Amino acid sequence: MNDPIMFKATKTGLDSDLTSEYEIIRRSFVLSTTVTRAIITASASEATGLAKSDVTAIGQRMFELIGDALKAGETVKLTGFGTLAVRSRAERMGRNPRTGTEHRITPRHTVTFTPSARLREALDDLADS
Repeated sequence: MNDPIMFKATKTGLDSDLTSEYEIIRRSFVLSTTVTRAIITASASEATGLAKSDVTAIGQRMFELIGDALKAGETVKLTGFGTLAVRSRAERMGRNPRTGTEHRITPRHTVTFTPSARLREALDDLADS
């Protein structure tokens, strides 16, 4: 089977566009970009030997199931990766940083991600190296 595609973080924090950068290492080339669904699909297809269309369909259905569970207010636990949970945000006052004017931010629900212990340890190992 071909060499797998590996992802290596090139930034420890988020850049100004709120996207993390990764190096995508495959055979003899390195590409710095944001990891997308297409990149993950290509990597999974290559690693499993399944057709990209099959992997895409499986991934799409997984995201739909996760979204449906979150919309229903359920917590989604992905063992070894982390937990997605719906949290309620209260109404609060916000300030436009450019003009300084205050405005009301309406109450809303948001999704939070808590990494698993295994993922936190792996990230700590990256920081140490």
